[in-house]
Amino acid sequence: MKNTVQIKRPSDIYSLLEKWTKKREENFLTVTLNGNHDVIRVYHTSKGLANKTIVHPRECFYPAIKDNATAIVFAHNHPSGHVFPPKEDDEIFERLLMASKILGFDIVDFVIIAKQDIYSYKQYGKFDKEYTDDELKLYSALMAAEKKGVV
Repeated sequence: MKNTVQIKRPSDIYSLLEKWTKKREENFLTVTLNGNHDVIRVYHTSKGLANKTIVHPRECFYPAIKDNATAIVFAHNHPSGHVFPPKEDDEIFERLLMASKILGFDIVDFVIIAKQDIYSYKQYGKFDKEYTDDELKLYSALMAAEKKGVV
């Protein structure tokens, strides 16, 4: 029987991704999970600069679709060592959360990791927002326009 890692709390995520805290550039990761929240695989979604990386829902959700996952954890490191999220992280989280509602994936957590520290959006209550159907339709329309290069 294969050793499985199950994600139950932020410390489980930190243990799984601790090696990424040593990187000097910001990296964004997608962790695909099955229905029991066992890790299927960790994907390196993007590599950026010392303090930012480009994140797009298309690249973030592709691994989950490919793995037939039911849930996801999104994570990225902060080479600065400070885990408190800037406005840009909140905006990325919001985009991914809206996309997850449309695509039908459960985001288990969105975390920022650094040496000896972790910030969990779930733990800080940032998953509590509910979207109206109109908000989701507008988001879908914006994503379609972006794909066509209109926006």
